[in-house]
Amino acid sequence: MINMEKEIKHPFLILDKEALDKMSFEDKQKLIVNIANSIGVDTEDIHDGYHSFYELYRFRMLYNALLFNEWAKTSSEANWLDRGERSIPIVYPKYNVHKSRRHYDGELCFGGGWFVVVAVLPGGQITNHYEEKYWHLFEIPAYERAMYPFDGHTSIDVATRMENLLVDQHEVVRGIKRKNGF
Repeated sequence: MINMEKEIKHPFLILDKEALDKMSFEDKQKLIVNIANSIGVDTEDIHDGYHSFYELYRFRMLYNALLFNEWAKTSSEANWLDRGERSIPIVYPKYNVHKSRRHYDGELCFGGGWFVVVAVLPGGQITNHYEEKYWHLFEIPAYERAMYPFDGHTSIDVATRMENLLVDQHEVVRGIKRKNGF
């Protein structure tokens, strides 16, 4: 198991702190994976002292399934259908969420054996891909192909969209006006 708190020495790579500080988080992740692959280490075994990559990706998938399942069944506002002596609640999904084994263009996700989950938030799409064996965890509408074309978002865009949604929800609950940043 590789502990990322210790220095990794690679015979073909010399990086100083200044160079690392200038790298994006995504580039640092890619660097770690490339170094691990080049020395024959399974990236699932890379460890930060608390969790392995495998554990972190599994947690992310489970959190994602819990959230998308909840979004698929809950509405942000109750609508009522008047039926004379009683009213019946009409429940709409909170956000448009769905899953598909095919992207919008009809191509199988990663050539097959994978699926995409999509949520359309007020700030744009968030998506993730998972292996077919996890299909059952996402109890959300399934479609032959994804409902919308990929909007070009990056993982940074996704994080920003989710952070903005949290801030917006916080403002609604607490009546707080947004200041610069979080």
